[in-house]
Amino acid sequence: MPQSQAIERHPLPPFLPKDAKLLMLGSFPPPQKRWSMEFYYPNLNNDMWRVMGLIFFGDKNYFVDTAHKTFRKEQIIDFLTAKGIALFDTATVVRRLKDNAADQFLEIVEATDICALLQQLHKCKAIAVTGQKAMDTLRSQLQVEEPLVGKSTEFTVEKQSMRLFRMPSTSRAYPLPLERKAAMYETMLKMIN
Repeated sequence: MPQSQAIERHPLPPFLPKDAKLLMLGSFPPPQKRWSMEFYYPNLNNDMWRVMGLIFFGDKNYFVDTAHKTFRKEQIIDFLTAKGIALFDTATVVRRLKDNAADQFLEIVEATDICALLQQLHKCKAIAVTGQKAMDTLRSQLQVEEPLVGKSTEFTVEKQSMRLFRMPSTSRAYPLPLERKAAMYETMLKMIN
């Protein structure tokens, strides 16, 4: 079986701070050769940590260690814990149809049990998905209307009212300037808090 057709299990455990109010779900991490750190959104070309730096610190490079071409993992973990943001992905096992991180070349072999994740997050009020593949996978499990990008919708899971946000991908392949992405994420975070 070619490397690009091998089945991959998620390489990271869910990041679930006990007081998390928001669960952010992507589709699946990029191939490890593209990682700059052992954590979520590890590709230096992904702007998730630049978006968060811009929103909270007015500096897109706040979490970037430029000298070592990586992100400041411990600083990110402390930040996420303080802000109550949990992270995981909607796929637990995938097959890459091409050797890249593009959603269109990911075949989901096993979806993440979203309800099981939520049962561990007693204070969670919202889910944010960061791409269409993540949205489609989540909606295969939960009865929820799909919001437009940058918007949200209310839904109920196990008698708990929640909000689902459809956020733009922070991949640079998604054609939206960093500042516009940051503004959308900031609006979401203000609504949750």
